Amino acid sequence: MTDKFDYDLLVIGSGPGGYVAAIRAAQLGLKTACVESRETLGGTCLNVGCIPSKAMLHASELYHEAHSGGLEKFGVKLTGAKLDLKQMLAEKLKAVEELTGGIAFLFKKNKVDWIKGRGAFESANSVKVGDKSYTAKNVLIATGSSVTPLPGIDVDNSKHVVVDSTGALELPKVPGHMVVIGGGVIGLELGSVWLRLGAKVTVVEYLDKILPGMDGDIRKDSARIFKKQGFDI
Repeated sequence: MTDKFDYDLLVIGSGPGGYVAAIRAAQLGLKTACVESRETLGGTCLNVGCIPSKAMLHASELYHEAHSGGLEKFGVKLTGAKLDLKQMLAEKLKAVEELTGGIAFLFKKNKVDWIKGRGAFESANSVKVGDKSYTAKNVLIATGSSVTPLPGIDVDNSKHVVVDSTGALELPKVPGHMVVIGGGVIGLELGSVWLRLGAKVTVVEYLDKILPGMDGDIRKDSARIFKKQGFDI
């Protein structure tokens, strides 16, 4: 099949859509490659999304239970519980590395070529990565999404002041006051992490309730629960 092309299938993006497609295509006999601009595979989900945020949610819940005295009713008395944020972030990174490394292993096992760099179309069947071009009979675009920009606001994760969801997973210290713009799933999730770790959290949502697009009763009950936890919405 690849007489005219370098690959039968070239996948752009190695997130849950891209890496699963690439591995399955290779298993079905197609000569397959996957282009990824990050240094590790797994896309947003494994690197700066679902996996690290769930790791931080879990860790912050454990800390909150220990620090707030929530375990005392079960006979577990802890005094002087302290937050080691550096260790918490290190454990999050460990989880990410294990899972992204697992995908790299699966690529190697199933003979999927990992092309490192940012891909750009030259034609319907040609993609340029760096200084080299690759041709494929079929190209699958699995590039995911990016944060919506706001006018007049420059996101700079390195300064730890105005950050996106990626930067909110890497803050070196607990902020005194965190303002979350957008009352969707991601904003509320990351706000929950820092609220439990000691920050005051204010959520700004344009619509009448948080969690736009979800069932009305869920939105109403969620707002009540989040306010009870300490959110200022």
